[in-house]
Amino acid sequence: MAVSERLRQMAQEIVEREGGFVNDPDDPGGATNYGVTIGTLRRLGRDMDGDGAVTVADLRKLGPDQAAEIYLEHYFHKPGLDRLPEGLQPTVFDMQVNAGAQAVRLLQRLLCDMGFDVAVDGALGPQTLAAVDRAYARAPERFVDAYGIARRSYYLRLADRRPALRKFARRRDGGKGGWVRRAESFVSKQYHMSDAEFQARVASWG
Repeated sequence: MAVSERLRQMAQEIVEREGGFVNDPDDPGGATNYGVTIGTLRRLGRDMDGDGAVTVADLRKLGPDQAAEIYLEHYFHKPGLDRLPEGLQPTVFDMQVNAGAQAVRLLQRLLCDMGFDVAVDGALGPQTLAAVDRAYARAPERFVDAYGIARRSYYLRLADRRPALRKFARRRDGGKGGWVRRAESFVSKQYHMSDAEFQARVASWG
């Protein structure tokens, strides 16, 4: 499948945000390289060293271009993100890489909050796509902002429930962590949380 420069750039930007090899015991996805988890590599059967088994050693061999190709095939085209309005694609694509089907569920919950009757099932079917088109057409930039704000809230609620994950939402110095900054990178500056707002939001974490 031919890949446009726009899509290639989106995938490369996600690679850069994800960074290189990480094996954090608190990360539910386990070992990752450029955001590709060991589970994904095994599911895809990517035996990088040809020894007949897909292990962490294979994950370490994964390069950024190979990660971008996996993103585009399995996290963009396979779930049908190419059917979303172009302006919405970057943030949903980024969330799909970061959180899998939660990206579409988050979109569906946002639509429900806006009064659309859609199922929250993680699949981009005709009902969801029609609702997205209608909501996006009303105010494209505001809809993208609303999705980014919903992402931020999702991460914060996840950290509320699971203390081990709070380090991904709040830095050691108390500032906004990677999850929050990542969500806000797709949100207009006026809707970013101020430092005071962020501190108030996470104060209960201790």
